[in-house]
Amino acid sequence: MLNLFPAAYPSQSLTRRQAIRMAACAGLGFSLPRFATGVAGSESSALSHRPTAKNCIYIFLCGGPSQPDLWDLKPEAPAGIRSVFDSIETTVPGLRFGSLIPEVARHADKLALIRSMTHADNDHNGAIARTLLGQFPERRAEFYVARDDHPAIGAILHRLCGARGTVPAWVVLPRPFTTLSPPHKGQTAGFLGPAYDPLAFNKETKGSLSDAPLKLDAVALPEGVNELRLRTRLNLAETIRGNHLASAPAVTRLQSSYDDALSLVSTSAAHRAFDLNLEPDRVRDRYGRNEYGQSFLMARRLIEAGVRTVNVFWTFFDAKGCQFNLWDNHGVPNDVCGIDGQMTGVQQLTHQYCTPSFDRSYSALLADMDERDLLDETLVVVAGEFGRTPKINATNGRDHWAHCYTQLLAGGGVRGGQVYGASDKQGAYVKDSPVSPDDFAATILHAFGFSPETPVIAPNGRPVRISSGNPVTGLF
Repeated sequence: MLNLFPAAYPSQSLTRRQAIRMAACAGLGFSLPRFATGVAGSESSALSHRPTAKNCIYIFLCGGPSQPDLWDLKPEAPAGIRSVFDSIETTVPGLRFGSLIPEVARHADKLALIRSMTHADNDHNGAIARTLLGQFPERRAEFYVARDDHPAIGAILHRLCGARGTVPAWVVLPRPFTTLSPPHKGQTAGFLGPAYDPLAFNKETKGSLSDAPLKLDAVALPEGVNELRLRTRLNLAETIRGNHLASAPAVTRLQSSYDDALSLVSTSAAHRAFDLNLEPDRVRDRYGRNEYGQSFLMARRLIEAGVRTVNVFWTFFDAKGCQFNLWDNHGVPNDVCGIDGQMTGVQQLTHQYCTPSFDRSYSALLADMDERDLLDETLVVVAGEFGRTPKINATNGRDHWAHCYTQLLAGGGVRGGQVYGASDKQGAYVKDSPVSPDDFAATILHAFGFSPETPVIAPNGRPVRISSGNPVTGLF
């Protein structure tokens, strides 16, 4: 598994007993597990209403997608503001999308668009932290993961709803989201502890558009160790360890989590969920043979297998491992990462690593989830940290704009084919029904039956409400 807390961000200190337990297990070739399965905690009795969702796929378009070019076009606005792309009809009468996403337009009847998202932070770091946490970080100037963070949505759902069988409750694909930095906030369990952190792949950061497989190192046995050899090692470790620590509560909890992790790596059913080679070629082709499409397909497989929450972070890496914030379509006046040299904002949006791949993979996910009767019980989220400016800049792109933008929801009890809120004539500011990132997170949690006041317990015993926002209940 990938440790989301590098040396500069230690996850926690070890007690003497934990150190003894680690030493007893060291010969097995595993790192300690970072997730817990089983039943929900005592907080689960705090359901405030009937849930409409059982699962969540949260797709994050890193950099801020361009709502004036995708799903909130202003064709009557003057030149320099209106999109250079045509608007096209969707399956919902009167609702039009940009011509960049024709396949998604065919699924508009499944979508709820919130066109009145708003906050005041036009900086990537602060906006990412607030969006993924669903609230302001406790320390506004800190943007990267820390163990005392408020728990992310995946961790909250794990804590309140529990996990299912041997599969993890929360998985991050294709890797944790960083921008040549430590991981951004909103990707860990924070103060709930490492038992509720996500299972994260250590995906090589090279070639987002390649057909390289998603590496399963997070759930793989060490090289040269088969299931029989694993069981032999386990028996030996138990003999060496003995029972003198078995009664300690901390050791009991650790052992339970460890057993769950071992079940994951040694159970063929769990491995099948992560094996995309079991999918027919036509299905893999339908999603797109690249990192994005295959991550979307993996998300569907994991939901089918019982994973409750899957995050997919969409950020581009070239064949040399250079990261490029593709949805951040300012235009590129200089050669960045060697990607096609200089590019305008329009060229960024229309490049194969951006809207063409999204149109293909997202529409395939919606169709596939619907055909398999998974969409009704799975909330599919498409979000970014902000949107783009109404005004087109000198490099034919758009700059950061948090004052008014659009997010998407589908499934999970949300009524499809609707638009909530509105922007003004130029798409600059919210015209009615503003929704903050806090409200958006509260809306996701509402789908699972939890009100913002629902508490989780901090290490000091203090109850902490799961959300500082107000859910948009009219979407359901």
